[in-house]
Amino acid sequence: MFVGSDSGGERAAAMYSLIGSCKLNEINPRAYLEYVLTHIADHKVNRIDELLPWNVADKLKPATPPTPTV
Repeated sequence: MFVGSDSGGERAAAMYSLIGSCKLNEINPRAYLEYVLTHIADHKVNRIDELLPWNVADKLKPATPPTPTV
């Protein structure tokens, strides 16, 4: 896979990991990222694990599966 540079590959790996974790927890990656970005400023640093996908899955709507096209 071509990503342009080593740092680009690291960023792509981080994003793929985030998307994969969200899919495994049946949540929309965009909704999860929006939730985290709006809550992280007020969150205590020693409780940051509470913002992981499996800990906020119940607060977010489940990802809707793509509708099949005919």
